[in-house]
Amino acid sequence: MVKTTMIARVSDALPLAASIDDEQVEMELKEYKSQAKLIFRKLNLNSEKRCSIESGSYVFHYIIDHGVVYLCICERNYPRKLAFTYLDDLSKEFFMSYGNEIDRPGLRPYAFARFDTFMQNTKRMYQDTRTQSNLTKLHEDLQDVTKIMTKNMEDLLYRGETLDNLQGKSELLLRDSARYRQTARDVNLQALYRKYGPPAIILFVFLLVIYWRFWWY
Repeated sequence: MVKTTMIARVSDALPLAASIDDEQVEMELKEYKSQAKLIFRKLNLNSEKRCSIESGSYVFHYIIDHGVVYLCICERNYPRKLAFTYLDDLSKEFFMSYGNEIDRPGLRPYAFARFDTFMQNTKRMYQDTRTQSNLTKLHEDLQDVTKIMTKNMEDLLYRGETLDNLQGKSELLLRDSARYRQTARDVNLQALYRKYGPPAIILFVFLLVIYWRFWWY
Protein backbone atom coordinates (compact mmCIF):
# COMPACT_ATOMS: atom_id res chain seq x y z
CA MET A 1 0.00 0.00 0.00
CA VAL A 2 0.98 3.65 -0.38
CA LYS A 3 2.21 4.81 3.03
CA THR A 4 2.92 8.49 2.44
CA THR A 5 3.47 11.05 -0.31
CA MET A 6 5.78 14.06 -0.66
CA ILE A 7 6.04 16.76 -3.32
CA ALA A 8 9.01 19.09 -3.87
CA ARG A 9 10.44 21.51 -6.40
CA VAL A 10 13.32 19.95 -8.33
CA SER A 11 15.47 23.05 -8.72
CA ASP A 12 16.06 23.61 -5.00
CA ALA A 13 14.32 20.68 -3.22
CA LEU A 14 11.80 23.11 -1.70
CA PRO A 15 9.00 21.01 -0.13
CA LEU A 16 5.67 22.02 -1.67
CA ALA A 17 3.22 19.58 -0.07
CA ALA A 18 3.08 16.29 1.79
CA SER A 19 0.40 13.96 3.07
CA ILE A 20 -0.49 14.49 6.72
CA ASP A 21 0.05 11.15 8.45
CA ASP A 22 -1.02 9.87 11.85
CA GLU A 23 1.49 9.47 14.68
CA GLN A 24 2.01 5.76 14.07
CA VAL A 25 2.95 6.29 10.43
CA GLU A 26 5.14 9.26 11.39
CA MET A 27 7.11 7.11 13.82
CA GLU A 28 7.26 4.16 11.43
CA LEU A 29 8.51 6.25 8.50
CA LYS A 30 10.63 8.83 10.31
CA GLU A 31 13.91 7.51 8.89
CA TYR A 32 12.43 6.94 5.43
CA LYS A 33 11.04 10.47 5.24
CA SER A 34 14.53 11.78 5.99
CA GLN A 35 15.85 9.62 3.16
CA ALA A 36 13.15 10.98 0.85
CA LYS A 37 14.28 14.53 1.54
CA LEU A 38 17.87 13.51 0.79
CA ILE A 39 16.63 12.10 -2.53
CA PHE A 40 15.07 15.48 -3.32
CA ARG A 41 18.44 17.15 -2.72
CA LYS A 42 20.14 14.70 -5.09
CA LEU A 43 17.73 15.25 -7.97
CA ASN A 44 18.02 17.79 -10.76
CA LEU A 45 16.31 18.46 -14.07
CA ASN A 46 18.61 15.91 -15.77
CA SER A 47 17.73 13.08 -13.38
CA GLU A 48 15.66 10.09 -14.46
CA LYS A 49 12.05 11.18 -14.86
CA ARG A 50 10.78 7.95 -13.27
CA CYS A 51 12.62 5.83 -10.77
CA SER A 52 12.15 3.29 -7.98
CA ILE A 53 14.55 3.21 -5.04
CA GLU A 54 14.63 0.27 -2.66
CA SER A 55 15.30 0.84 1.02
CA GLY A 56 14.68 -1.73 3.76
CA SER A 57 11.03 -2.77 3.91
CA TYR A 58 9.88 -0.03 1.54
CA VAL A 59 10.32 1.30 -1.97
CA PHE A 60 10.43 4.96 -3.01
CA HIS A 61 8.76 5.67 -6.33
CA TYR A 62 9.07 9.11 -7.90
CA ILE A 63 8.28 10.96 -11.09
CA ILE A 64 9.48 14.38 -12.25
CA ASP A 65 7.02 16.53 -14.18
CA HIS A 66 7.14 20.28 -15.00
CA GLY A 67 10.00 20.85 -12.56
CA VAL A 68 8.24 19.10 -9.66
CA VAL A 69 9.07 15.72 -8.12
CA TYR A 70 6.24 13.56 -6.78
CA LEU A 71 7.38 10.78 -4.46
CA CYS A 72 5.52 8.07 -2.57
CA ILE A 73 6.78 5.49 -0.10
CA CYS A 74 5.18 2.09 -0.60
CA GLU A 75 5.43 -1.38 0.84
CA ARG A 76 7.65 -3.64 -1.26
CA ASN A 77 4.77 -5.83 -2.43
CA TYR A 78 2.71 -2.92 -3.73
CA PRO A 79 2.47 -3.02 -7.58
CA ARG A 80 4.81 -0.55 -9.27
CA LYS A 81 2.32 0.20 -12.02
CA LEU A 82 -0.29 1.33 -9.49
CA ALA A 83 2.30 3.45 -7.66
CA PHE A 84 3.29 5.31 -10.83
CA THR A 85 -0.32 5.67 -11.99
CA TYR A 86 -1.10 7.16 -8.57
CA LEU A 87 1.77 9.65 -8.95
CA ASP A 88 0.59 10.53 -12.46
CA ASP A 89 -2.86 11.38 -11.09
CA LEU A 90 -1.29 13.62 -8.46
CA SER A 91 0.97 15.39 -10.94
CA LYS A 92 -1.89 16.21 -13.30
CA GLU A 93 -4.09 17.65 -10.54
CA PHE A 94 -1.25 19.52 -8.84
CA PHE A 95 -0.04 21.17 -12.04
CA MET A 96 -3.60 22.07 -13.04
CA SER A 97 -4.20 23.66 -9.62
CA TYR A 98 -0.84 25.30 -8.86
CA GLY A 99 1.24 25.19 -12.05
CA ASN A 100 1.42 28.98 -12.30
CA GLU A 101 2.64 29.32 -8.71
CA ILE A 102 5.39 26.70 -8.56
CA ASP A 103 8.22 29.06 -9.55
CA ARG A 104 6.89 32.07 -7.69
CA PRO A 105 9.72 34.02 -5.95
CA GLY A 106 9.69 33.79 -2.18
CA LEU A 107 7.53 30.67 -2.11
CA ARG A 108 7.43 29.27 1.43
CA PRO A 109 7.94 25.58 2.30
CA TYR A 110 4.71 23.59 2.13
CA ALA A 111 2.92 26.48 0.47
CA PHE A 112 0.43 23.99 -0.99
CA ALA A 113 -0.23 21.96 2.16
CA ARG A 114 -3.95 22.10 1.35
CA PHE A 115 -3.26 19.66 -1.52
CA ASP A 116 -3.23 16.97 1.19
CA THR A 117 -7.03 16.65 0.82
CA PHE A 118 -6.68 15.51 -2.80
CA MET A 119 -3.74 13.23 -1.93
CA GLN A 120 -5.66 11.50 0.85
CA ASN A 121 -8.73 10.96 -1.32
CA THR A 122 -6.64 9.63 -4.20
CA LYS A 123 -4.55 7.40 -1.94
CA ARG A 124 -7.70 5.73 -0.60
CA MET A 125 -8.67 4.86 -4.17
CA TYR A 126 -5.34 3.06 -4.66
CA GLN A 127 -5.04 1.31 -1.30
CA ASP A 128 -6.81 -1.95 -2.15
CA THR A 129 -5.13 -3.53 -5.18
CA ARG A 130 -8.04 -5.99 -5.53
CA THR A 131 -10.72 -3.44 -6.43
CA GLN A 132 -12.02 -3.63 -9.97
CA SER A 133 -10.70 -0.21 -10.95
CA ASN A 134 -7.20 -1.03 -9.70
CA LEU A 135 -7.22 -4.44 -11.36
CA THR A 136 -8.14 -2.68 -14.59
CA LYS A 137 -5.22 -0.26 -14.16
CA LEU A 138 -2.86 -3.19 -13.59
CA HIS A 139 -3.90 -4.87 -16.81
CA GLU A 140 -3.93 -1.74 -18.95
CA ASP A 141 -0.77 -1.29 -20.97
CA LEU A 142 -0.43 2.38 -20.02
CA GLN A 143 3.24 2.30 -19.18
CA ASP A 144 5.99 -0.28 -19.21
CA VAL A 145 7.26 -0.13 -15.63
CA THR A 146 9.90 -2.77 -16.39
CA LYS A 147 11.84 -0.03 -18.17
CA ILE A 148 11.82 2.23 -15.11
CA MET A 149 15.18 2.21 -13.37
CA THR A 150 15.48 0.65 -9.92
CA LYS A 151 18.20 1.84 -7.57
CA ASN A 152 19.44 1.01 -4.10
CA MET A 153 19.12 3.71 -1.46
CA GLU A 154 22.58 3.14 -0.01
CA ASP A 155 24.31 3.51 -3.37
CA LEU A 156 22.22 6.55 -4.28
CA LEU A 157 22.61 8.56 -1.11
CA TYR A 158 25.68 7.57 0.80
CA ARG A 159 28.38 6.77 -1.73
CA GLY A 160 31.24 9.26 -1.36
CA GLU A 161 29.65 11.21 1.52
CA THR A 162 31.28 11.62 4.91
CA LEU A 163 29.52 10.92 8.17
CA ASP A 164 29.82 14.61 9.07
CA ASN A 165 27.94 15.63 5.92
CA LEU A 166 25.18 13.12 6.65
CA GLN A 167 24.87 14.30 10.24
CA GLY A 168 24.50 17.92 9.12
CA LYS A 169 21.84 16.99 6.58
CA SER A 170 19.94 14.92 9.13
CA GLU A 171 19.78 17.86 11.54
CA LEU A 172 18.51 20.13 8.75
CA LEU A 173 15.86 17.58 7.78
CA LEU A 174 14.62 17.33 11.37
CA ARG A 175 14.12 21.12 11.44
CA ASP A 176 12.24 20.93 8.12
CA SER A 177 9.98 18.21 9.53
CA ALA A 178 9.18 20.31 12.59
CA ARG A 179 8.25 23.30 10.40
CA TYR A 180 6.00 21.10 8.26
CA ARG A 181 4.16 19.67 11.26
CA GLN A 182 3.48 23.20 12.51
CA THR A 183 2.24 24.28 9.06
CA ALA A 184 -0.01 21.22 8.83
CA ARG A 185 -1.49 21.94 12.27
CA ASP A 186 -2.16 25.56 11.31
CA VAL A 187 -3.89 24.52 8.06
CA ASN A 188 -6.08 22.00 9.89
CA LEU A 189 -6.97 24.55 12.59
CA GLN A 190 -7.95 27.15 9.99
CA ALA A 191 -10.12 24.56 8.24
CA LEU A 192 -11.90 23.77 11.52
CA TYR A 193 -12.51 27.47 12.18
CA ARG A 194 -14.00 27.92 8.70
CA LYS A 195 -16.17 24.81 9.02
CA TYR A 196 -17.47 25.10 12.58
CA GLY A 197 -16.99 28.78 13.45
CA PRO A 198 -20.12 30.24 11.80
CA PRO A 199 -22.50 27.50 13.11
CA ALA A 200 -21.05 27.93 16.61
CA ILE A 201 -21.63 31.69 16.52
CA ILE A 202 -25.22 31.23 15.29
CA LEU A 203 -25.91 28.66 18.02
CA PHE A 204 -24.45 30.97 20.67
CA VAL A 205 -26.60 33.91 19.55
CA PHE A 206 -29.70 31.67 19.45
CA LEU A 207 -29.10 30.40 22.99
CA LEU A 208 -28.45 33.95 24.18
CA VAL A 209 -31.78 35.10 22.76
CA ILE A 210 -33.62 32.15 24.34
CA TYR A 211 -31.94 32.85 27.68
CA TRP A 212 -32.79 36.54 27.54
CA ARG A 213 -36.44 35.91 26.64
CA PHE A 214 -37.15 33.27 29.26
CA TRP A 215 -34.99 34.68 32.03
CA TRP A 216 -36.23 38.26 31.88
CA TYR A 217 -39.82 37.51 30.91
